[in-house]
Amino acid sequence: MSNSDNGHGISHKHHDHATMIADYWRRFIISTVLTVPIILLSPSLQGFIGFSIDFPGRLFILWFISSIVYIYGGKPFLIGLFNEIRNRLPGMMTLIGVAISVAYAYSTLVTFIIPGKTFFWEIATLIDVMLLGHWIEMKSILGASKAVENLVKAMPSTAHLVRPDGSVVEVHVSHVRVGDRVLVRPGEKIPVDGVVVDGSSSVDESLVTGESKPVYKTVGSKVIAGTVNLDGSLIVEARAVGKNTYLSQVVKLIQTIQASRSRLQDIADRVAKWLTIIALSIGSVTFVVWLLYIGDSVFALERAVTVMVITCPHALGLAIPLVIARSTALTASKGILVRNRSVFERTYKVNTVVMDKTGTLTKGKPVVVEIVPIKKGYDEKKVLQLAASLEKHSSHPLAEAIVKHGEKLGVQLLRVENFKNIPGVGVEGVIDNERIVIASPRYVEEEIKEIPVEAEKYVKEGYTIIFVIVNNEIVGTIILDDEIREESREAVRELKNRGIKVVMLTGDARNVAVRVAKELGINEYYAEVLPHQKAEIIHKLREEGRVVAMVGDGVNDAPALIEADVGIAIGAGTDIAIESADIILVKNDPRDVVQVIDLSKKTYKKIKQNLLWAVGYNVFAIPAAAGVLYFIGFLLPPAIGALLMSASTVIVAVNASTLK
Repeated sequence: MSNSDNGHGISHKHHDHATMIADYWRRFIISTVLTVPIILLSPSLQGFIGFSIDFPGRLFILWFISSIVYIYGGKPFLIGLFNEIRNRLPGMMTLIGVAISVAYAYSTLVTFIIPGKTFFWEIATLIDVMLLGHWIEMKSILGASKAVENLVKAMPSTAHLVRPDGSVVEVHVSHVRVGDRVLVRPGEKIPVDGVVVDGSSSVDESLVTGESKPVYKTVGSKVIAGTVNLDGSLIVEARAVGKNTYLSQVVKLIQTIQASRSRLQDIADRVAKWLTIIALSIGSVTFVVWLLYIGDSVFALERAVTVMVITCPHALGLAIPLVIARSTALTASKGILVRNRSVFERTYKVNTVVMDKTGTLTKGKPVVVEIVPIKKGYDEKKVLQLAASLEKHSSHPLAEAIVKHGEKLGVQLLRVENFKNIPGVGVEGVIDNERIVIASPRYVEEEIKEIPVEAEKYVKEGYTIIFVIVNNEIVGTIILDDEIREESREAVRELKNRGIKVVMLTGDARNVAVRVAKELGINEYYAEVLPHQKAEIIHKLREEGRVVAMVGDGVNDAPALIEADVGIAIGAGTDIAIESADIILVKNDPRDVVQVIDLSKKTYKKIKQNLLWAVGYNVFAIPAAAGVLYFIGFLLPPAIGALLMSASTVIVAVNASTLK
């Protein structure tokens, strides 16, 4: 294992990039310092400014200093020129390399052999500006990769392994295996994905979910590697280690996204290739035309150099990658993982969002919403007390919901004798010599033959009903429901405000679907739908001409997620079904669907702005550089052309960085 590997299968790959940034900056500083005497010694600038420095050997010193700038400062471009020609892929480096080489060769001839004007100060300023432009570009790209770097830094390299005999030993995290137990002390990062088996504490999960509020963890809670244990000691049983931890997968996913090509980027690359050909062609034609027209080789060369410099597809090549890198970093920092970049780029077209009900619009867990006493002498607290006392001995989800509600209200549990489960019905037992049954409506229909009037409306509306029966007489009923997320109400409202239709899919009965749809303000819904039928409904909606995003839990919704134009999996931690979705919402928050669509629209808008600026800039700049405005007294000097080209690059970078 290399020293740069932290044990999670991730190496620090940004070192070379940072070294290159430092190298460009060093070359820029040295070249810029040397440019000062070059400017002061250049005859053309002396005449323009109105002063003169003349002494024996001045031109030789000017050539010598300029040669240092050409060789040292221009080295990256000369190497790039060689590589592009060798690979038969002429591009930006070819343009810069040819421009400075032609100008340097010509100026050297003027210095020692032929009469004419030298271009040394133009070469130096061109190299300075290009080095600065490249440095800004690389800094921007490195800054856009901070999300990955922060995740990599979050991975702890060591863990406190708890041995079978109870002793604790510090080991490299790569030595921890699934099933091992690790001790996490206050202030330490959790080294594995796992489940808390002992202890309780608050955990900072902001790096994963973007949520700043600490999350309380106790026995049975899931924890994620890289999150920070705040105030208590935890013993965690490892469920995923090394490369399989959630954050490791996120880093790999983001790196894959940033390395992959997008549909729009392919278009930009094709445009850049043609601009390269145009630059070389027009540069050559410009030289020949002006040479034939006025017979001034210096003027002709100046125009050709300016054309080749100003036509560099530098800004164009930067236009899309910076926006994509920025949007990837933004989404990742907010717990939104874009798995398919091309699909993300098309998400702005979505006009219909289909949402699964259970676990997406609702929390997926039953909660007590109301307690209805039926027999005189039994109030809500007494009904709940009897139910919670019996259900404490059951592990059924409905039982857990009732017990939890009792704990919340501080209900004191009673002693239960002769407890037993009644399969498919409920539970029964004896409390204070009375036979208590906690049962479903089916039991009531079969044994008591009549549903109480007080409960009928809840049955019709699709709520889950539990009856409390004492000595074969119904004393009360407990109403439970899969609680609707408050976030769902806001998500549906915001989507509708944007003119996007919301459709609900559920496997529940129609009366349940009607009630939930009504509460959320959803007009279109499908009930009693099986997983394969969800995909058929998505297909039908697409055939109607809709652009459909499917939002589901990523497990039983997988066919529908794949069938949709955009598949969005909603879930938390390691339960996310990455394989079936294009976009993954870590925070389990439906409102993030709105954020995804909004960010896709903003990303597409930024990309269009950058492409229009880069291409539009060249449409104006190439004729001006060629000298077509010469007859109205306007000429574009090479250094000014280089400055404008670099300014175009900076504008593209700044525009990308404003994406929020």
